[in-house]
Amino acid sequence: MLNIIFTQGRGNSQGRSKITKTNKTNILAAVNTWLAVCLLAAVTACANSPNSKALEESLAADPKLKQNPVVFSSPPPATAIETNSSAKLPPDFPTEIPLYPNAELIEVGGQTDPSQKKVRLRWESTDPVNSVQNFYSTEFGRRNWEIVSRPTAEGQGSLVATRDNLRVTVSLSPTQKVGGSTEFAIDYSKESPEIAASPQPNNSESSASPTASPTPSNSEGTTPTPSASPKSAQVSQLDTQIPQQLRQYVADLSQLEALKVRSNESGNLETASTLPKPNKIVTRREYARWLVAANNQIYASRQAKQIRLAVDSSEPAFSDIPKTDPDFSAIQGLAEAGVIPSSLSGETKDVKFRPDAPLTRETMILWKVPLDTRQVLPTANIDGVKEKWGFQDASKIDSQASRAVLADFNNGDLANIRRVFGFTTLFQPKKSVTRAEAAASLWYFGVQDQGLSAKDALEAKSQPAE
Repeated sequence: MLNIIFTQGRGNSQGRSKITKTNKTNILAAVNTWLAVCLLAAVTACANSPNSKALEESLAADPKLKQNPVVFSSPPPATAIETNSSAKLPPDFPTEIPLYPNAELIEVGGQTDPSQKKVRLRWESTDPVNSVQNFYSTEFGRRNWEIVSRPTAEGQGSLVATRDNLRVTVSLSPTQKVGGSTEFAIDYSKESPEIAASPQPNNSESSASPTASPTPSNSEGTTPTPSASPKSAQVSQLDTQIPQQLRQYVADLSQLEALKVRSNESGNLETASTLPKPNKIVTRREYARWLVAANNQIYASRQAKQIRLAVDSSEPAFSDIPKTDPDFSAIQGLAEAGVIPSSLSGETKDVKFRPDAPLTRETMILWKVPLDTRQVLPTANIDGVKEKWGFQDASKIDSQASRAVLADFNNGDLANIRRVFGFTTLFQPKKSVTRAEAAASLWYFGVQDQGLSAKDALEAKSQPAE
């Protein structure tokens, strides 16, 4: 009985639960439907109102965009601009001009004068200024360029070099730019041998255009060198006989008629415009004659610097150079001036001159340097010469000649040894000198900034008399 009642009660409870769930579902559906109808009615009611139009306009796209639509595509390539990396060497750039390996070409300029084809190249390097300067000094020398001028010890000025019909100026800045880079410029001209040095714009002082040779007031830091002139046409006739570095020296002195030779022992002096047998060994007699002639020709307007020729009444300083000797006046004149060692100066006990013996390197320097310094030679020793010049054979140099060798070093790039023999670590003091080498030593007289060259003398002679 109880079981039946319990069963019926549970069945009635389950029925009521199902009815409750159904009612809830129906109520939610009715509410959703009512909300949808209300929202639709509200939107419909606002469709024609001013507020609806304002809302529509605020949400609408900007009309300007319809006229000038924005295209979101890949940007067009930028217009080409000339930058550092775009600079390129001219197609006709001379390959003989050395290029600094660690430098970037940043600008190509010049070419303003088509007749002379002057070109300027501006470079930039991360290396210091002295590295660039040393590179070009070394390369120009190694490639047989003629150095016209060098920068001063403080870095002022330009390095100017010539070769054939090409002239190059390397302009260096004394200091590096902020950031550690160094700028330098290379100016070159293939037509005109007289292109002026172009100072780097960053230089604090502008550099004067270097001259090919010094004048009595030669500018500081300028090293003279011979340059071709209309009167030096004979150089081409000697090209196959004379080393390239010595050709113009010989040509200039030949034009001055300072290199006269005798056709035979008793013949007269030849006055040809060229030097016969330039690679023949020069004798002591010939060099003494040329030394006097070159000095007096170069200092033609300055008699105080000329060597006086000896007169017949002079007592011979050498037993083998009597008054009847054709070169007595020159050799005796050198001895009386104290330029060459003799019994008159007391610097030697040898009473013979040996005029026809070959001239050695050490003797040439011993005779020439006193006419450069115009003062007593300094004391010297083997260690001092070796330290300055770096000669491996310094111990073989005569003690008397070593004084002149040391003094010659102090003349910088105007030193006779550098001009005649170039760079060398062997002096070979006993080696004989050729006629061309002897001529090169006589091309310039004086110390730095206070001397004159054969080219100066030629220019002076070509000037009209006032």
